[in-house]
Amino acid sequence: MSLIDLRHWHNEPYLIGGLLLLAWGYALVTGPFRATLAPGVAVSIRRKLSYYGSLVLFYLAVGSPFDQLGERFLFSAHMAQHVILIYPCAIMWLLGWPGELIDGLVRKLGVFGKIGWFLTRPLVAATLYVMTQSLWHIPALYDLALQDRFIHVMEHLTFFTTAVLFWWSVITRSQRWPALRLPSQMIYLFATAVAFTPLFAFITFSNEVLYPTYEFAPRLIEGFSPMDDQLLAGAIMKLGNVVVTFTGFCVIFVMWYRQSERSNAHPK
Repeated sequence: MSLIDLRHWHNEPYLIGGLLLLAWGYALVTGPFRATLAPGVAVSIRRKLSYYGSLVLFYLAVGSPFDQLGERFLFSAHMAQHVILIYPCAIMWLLGWPGELIDGLVRKLGVFGKIGWFLTRPLVAATLYVMTQSLWHIPALYDLALQDRFIHVMEHLTFFTTAVLFWWSVITRSQRWPALRLPSQMIYLFATAVAFTPLFAFITFSNEVLYPTYEFAPRLIEGFSPMDDQLLAGAIMKLGNVVVTFTGFCVIFVMWYRQSERSNAHPK
């Protein structure tokens, strides 16, 4: 592990500046602009911690020495990095937004609001989500991202952005860009998990090392071969998807059950 420079923290202006811009914009929207966008709506500490926590986690994933580990040495570390971006980072980011505040912002967007509505529709969002991850894992494109910093940044941004679009249909409470109904959310999660099966199989059951960068990378762990690393990467991808999908199923089912109980207790 001496090959890893623990002082290797990214401080590029576009990374630090982008995260600070997102934090500053959120502070304005939930602070001085809130009375105009969503009068009377309070933004809880929990939501603020979730939003700012997502930005911190994003930086730790792509800006800390962990990025070097995934970029130069271990495919499994790079896969773990992607799992962090598409699950906790995207989910926490969305949980930071009250529905009323989103609707207030949407009213100001004009034609861009229609584009946003289209991109957050379940079929569109899920297609973009699955296709983005699948295309980036094409060996030539994936290895190119490892060699070119700008392309690597684009890879991470598209992973995170399409994940936000995907999770929108499950998490948002917006009325203008609405989520799916609870039963449909479970179908949505299941169908998307199934759609990822070819990608999981491609990585996990390949008979050869898919990405030259990891095939010829220095071995950090004795006896841990590039094929072992690739198998672990596939397992991380699959396990992350299964755990998050199953957790989502459970949460949605409980919400659906409580919703049904309230409807039965107060029939129209």
